[in-house]
Amino acid sequence: MKRGIVFLALIALVTFFAGGALADAPFHIGIMTGTLSQSEDDLRGAEKLIEMYGDVANGGMIKHVTYPDNFSSEMETVIAQLVGLADDPLMKAIVSVQGVPGTTEAYRKIRERRPDIILLIGMSQEDPNLTTQAADVVTDPDNVARGYLIVKAAQKLGAKTFVHISFPRHMSIELLSRRRAIMEEACKDLGMTYAFETAPDPTSDVGIPGAQQFILEKFPAWLDKYGKETAFFCTNDAQTEPLLKRVAEMGGFFIESDLPSPLLGYPGALGVDLSSVQGDWPAILKRVEDAVVAKGAAGRMGTWAFSFAYTTGVAMGEMGKKLVEEGKTPEDFKNGNIDIKKEVLEAYGKFSPGAEWNASFYTDASTGVTMKNYPLLYQDTYIFGKGYMKMTDEVVPDKYFTVTGQ
Repeated sequence: MKRGIVFLALIALVTFFAGGALADAPFHIGIMTGTLSQSEDDLRGAEKLIEMYGDVANGGMIKHVTYPDNFSSEMETVIAQLVGLADDPLMKAIVSVQGVPGTTEAYRKIRERRPDIILLIGMSQEDPNLTTQAADVVTDPDNVARGYLIVKAAQKLGAKTFVHISFPRHMSIELLSRRRAIMEEACKDLGMTYAFETAPDPTSDVGIPGAQQFILEKFPAWLDKYGKETAFFCTNDAQTEPLLKRVAEMGGFFIESDLPSPLLGYPGALGVDLSSVQGDWPAILKRVEDAVVAKGAAGRMGTWAFSFAYTTGVAMGEMGKKLVEEGKTPEDFKNGNIDIKKEVLEAYGKFSPGAEWNASFYTDASTGVTMKNYPLLYQDTYIFGKGYMKMTDEVVPDKYFTVTGQ
């Protein structure tokens, strides 16, 4: 009889750890991403977490919600989605993969009601001085270092001009504005011409289709104006696809996207079918590279080998899970009991094997204050048909870390 009981218990344990849990998860992790149309990589990161740890609806650990495409005018929905996650008594960590407007306010409300929940933000679109007070950890691409490194990579490839494409809402975001100013300064120092072009905001009345059509129609005039020895950069995910399409077809350079990924824009722009290699990043990179080379764009177009947005979602969720299991709470962050840079780099590295990363804490250019819960990261640039550019080996001159946005 006892042997039978032990055998059944062992079967239950094996089944649980194989993914078919017979008992509900001991705690929950919430994750908010954009939709498939606006932020596919973010959403895929959330799906990976669900694949690994199960959906709350089925007794698993992960609760996934999305924010609306037009999030700027639907901030109350953003706040409601995040705050609603905290209604779950088992919720112990919440990740907002892109800290869209409203995230900081939502986290303030959550902190008042549930001081036990670990709050994490990736790719914040709000004031760093506010987000770092509301969240336990904020991560972002290192847009300070990248402001120099993207231009430097363009110069290495032979570009003479650098064109930055954006719109007022993005230029009101401190890190994006600061990166733009650094890019302009880098062009001066590296002997390149800098230009700024304004495009429609996809969250405005024209929507995503209108914003994308603008890029398609305007690019030939830009290329005629600036020449083929021009590198183009845009700050919006949805506008990346038409920009890639035109660069591949007509000429120019594209170093990497605002949130670099071989999935961001390339499949749609080049007609790449990735259905059989989903989740296999080396295979995805190879398939996109083959398409770029076939278009005659080898040595002109690049990315990061592993999506930052995807890696952020799955890595931040994994980090939250690990820290909860270790018994960590928001108080441990506040008291300096957690090595944030170490935890972040380990989590990102786990889901991007072989990729080189650098990380440093964000320093406010106007005050000189370093925010120890705000690590900025970047990965080496991969140029299709050429390989890695070794940008993680480049030393970014100190002067760029004091350049402020305009």
